[in-house]
Parts: sequence; structure tokens; C-alpha cells
Amino acid sequence: MDKFFSIVRGFGLKRGPQRWLGGVCGGIAAKLRVDVAYVRVAFLLFCLLPGPAVVVYILGWLILPDQNGKIALESFISQRSR
Repeated sequence: MDKFFSIVRGFGLKRGPQRWLGGVCGGIAAKLRVDVAYVRVAFLLFCLLPGPAVVVYILGWLILPDQNGKIALESFISQRSR
């Protein structure tokens, strides 16, 4: 499992400092170097289409590292295995 999280960190994508919920849109905006409002609008449009937009967002929150490099899913797994 550690290899998976190392690969995720290697993408260079982190949840953003501009947070409404989990910071996923802010992180994507920072990586793409666009205003976070554009990414949020695109996500809202994506939500209007049939598809699992909320699930994708939650997965992004669980898997993408925050600004300190911590991954929520990794922390959850390590706490459960203690």
C-alpha cells in the first residue's frame, strides 16, 4: 500500500489551500494554474451530467495529499492497523 501512496504523491497534485470542502478543486486549479472558480464551475457542470461526480470528488479528497503531504486514506489505514 505504501507504494500506491508514493505513486500518488509523485503526481505533484495536492489538495489546495483555498478550501470549501476538501480542497480538491483548489488543488486541481493550482496544478493547472487556473483560477479555482473555473474548476469549481466545471465540477458543478460535471455534477449536472449523469455520472458519479460526488464519488470522484470524495475519492480525490481521500487520495490526494494535503499541503503537508498527508493522505487521508493513508492515515485512516495506518490508524486502523494499530
